Amino acid sequence: MRVLAADVGGTKTLLSLHEVDDEGFQREVRSGRYASRDFPGLADLIGIFLGADLPTVSHAGIGVAGPMSVDADGGQTARTTNLPWRIDARALERTLGIGRVRLINDFHAVALGIPRLAPEDLEVLQEGVVEPGGPIAILGAGTGLGEAIVLPVGGQWKVIASEGGHCDFAPRNELEIELLRYLLERHERVSYERVVSGPALVTLYRFLVHKGLVPERSDTHTRMAVEDPSAVIGERALAGDDPACVRTVEFFLSLYGAEAGNLALKVLPKGGLYVAGGVAPRLLPKLREGGFLQAFRDKGRMSSLLEATRVSVVLNTRVGLIGALHAALTRD
Repeated sequence: MRVLAADVGGTKTLLSLHEVDDEGFQREVRSGRYASRDFPGLADLIGIFLGADLPTVSHAGIGVAGPMSVDADGGQTARTTNLPWRIDARALERTLGIGRVRLINDFHAVALGIPRLAPEDLEVLQEGVVEPGGPIAILGAGTGLGEAIVLPVGGQWKVIASEGGHCDFAPRNELEIELLRYLLERHERVSYERVVSGPALVTLYRFLVHKGLVPERSDTHTRMAVEDPSAVIGERALAGDDPACVRTVEFFLSLYGAEAGNLALKVLPKGGLYVAGGVAPRLLPKLREGGFLQAFRDKGRMSSLLEATRVSVVLNTRVGLIGALHAALTRD
């Protein structure tokens, strides 16, 4: 049978088509990456991916960056947070001729994918002490900020998807108080996603320049006008050739570490905390420098709890696809 997996994000959508035999052996036969905003909806995107022949697909698992809803008849729908899409599982089944479509939150998919990764797909930032069967926390910055909690139950993972990235931003010092004021002049409300996400890199850069805390190089300004500005900031920070970009990334990782620590205090993830999303692998050399972990541990009387937590970075950017494929074939 053919099984479709999809990881739907605000910037990109990843798709993978697999052949699965009666013994459960999986073989990927097609994959693709698409700019989400190039399409009016997910059905159009999947139709292009499958092609004019529309091969018969028996099952589909779709991880969506947004909250899920289930109606009284069990029908699943989702609204993407950073796209103007409404996704209806039954409508996709009818339109595309798919036998069964299962929608899950994108970080539910990440959670299902993590235990199916190879050792080389992870980098441990802090060893900590892992308690078998302990809760697990996952967060990741990409177009937005996703978070999830995992409770191992009866030898399986019980995933609790969340929209924790939309919790209120809590500044820790005078600089972050100024950042909050700066953002409140532009937004009615400031969540952690405003300061910890791919687009947030640009926000932080502009804040630091606006406040006169860093000089803006003309060549960086020019590149940011014609290229992906977040990518430019990350690239120049890693190269170390633009102090404004270096300061921006360090500021970003401190905020990221602080929110990771907040999540860890709420979950007490004895099974470990995982940092996923597209941003962390790209900034891995800066993550290794320690600012992220310093902010993660900086929780006053609770610091010792955080020091004992294993923190790992997910390097495999297809982890959501892996989890979505698993979701298509199971009810985890």
